[in-house]
Amino acid sequence: MLNRLQESDIKLLRVFYAVASCNGFTAAEPVLRMQRPNISAAIKKLEERLDLVLCHRGRGGFQMTKEGEVVFQETKRIFNAFDNFVFNLKSLHDDYSGHITLVLMAGLATSMQLAVSKAVKSTMKKFDDIHVNIQTRLYNEVEHVALSGECHLVLSTYDMVKPESVTFHSTGVHCKGRLYCSPTHPLAKYREADALPDNVRVEDFPAIGMTGLSSVNYINGEKRLAIQTFSDSYDVCMAAVMTGEYVGLLPDYIAREQGAATGLVPICKGSLFEFSHELFVMNGKNTRLNPVLRHCIKELEYFIFESQK
Repeated sequence: MLNRLQESDIKLLRVFYAVASCNGFTAAEPVLRMQRPNISAAIKKLEERLDLVLCHRGRGGFQMTKEGEVVFQETKRIFNAFDNFVFNLKSLHDDYSGHITLVLMAGLATSMQLAVSKAVKSTMKKFDDIHVNIQTRLYNEVEHVALSGECHLVLSTYDMVKPESVTFHSTGVHCKGRLYCSPTHPLAKYREADALPDNVRVEDFPAIGMTGLSSVNYINGEKRLAIQTFSDSYDVCMAAVMTGEYVGLLPDYIAREQGAATGLVPICKGSLFEFSHELFVMNGKNTRLNPVLRHCIKELEYFIFESQK
C-alpha cells in the first residue's frame, strides 16, 4: 500500500487521470502519446502501488471501480493544485500564462453557462497563452473549493452567512425560485391560488431539501416545510419532486428548462416560499487576483448580467 507519494507515482497518476478523463485506453493514446500496452502497464503498476483495482477493461469496455472513482477525484484535486501553483508562481514574475481553473455550481441555467463560455473566450483571446479548465461542483462544495486552492474562481449562488475568508464579486443577477410539486401531488390543484386554504397545511406534506441551503429558506412566516430527506443538487431534487412524494424548492430556471416537459407545478402563484439567491463570482482571500483573473471576473460579471436581459 502507498505510504508516501514519489515522483514516479505522479507520472503513473497522470496516465490514470488521462485514461479516466478520456474514458478508455484507446482514447487516451493520442493525449498521452503512448501506445496501449505501455498505458496498460502503467495502470497495472499504479494499482500495485495503491493495492487497489482502479478499473475494469475487457470486452465490456473501460469501467472505473468505486475505488477508481475516488482516486480519480483526488487526482483531479492534486493536478488542479499543481496547475494553480504554477500559474500563481508565474504571476509573481508578471508572466500571465498557464492554466486557470473555474468552478461552476452544478445545475446553473443554460443562459449562464453560455455567458461563462463568452467570458472564457474573451479571456483566452486577450491573454494568448491562457488555458481555462471549467469544472462543476455541488452547491454544498463551492465554499470549500474556493478556499482550498483547488481553483481560482467559483461561480455560484450563495445564501449563507458570507465567510471573511472568501471574496464575493456580485454579478447583479439573482436566481429566483419557489415551491414546486408534481402534477399528481395533492397540492398541484392550488397552482393558481393566491394562498393555500386554511385547512391545508404545507407542513403536512413531506418535502425534500437541498444540502447546504440555509434553513431560513424552509420557513415562511408561521409555515415551515417538513423536510424528510435531502438532495445534493437541484436536478436530483427535481427528480424526487416528480415522484409525487415530495414538494421542494427549485429555481425557476430549472422549471423552465427541464420541468416544462414533465409538468412541474408551482404551488400557489409563487407567493409560497419564494426565494431569491444572488449569483456571485467567488475566490479565496489567498488567491492573488492578477490581471488575468481580474479580467475574467469582469467578463463573467458582464456576460452573465447581459444574459438575463
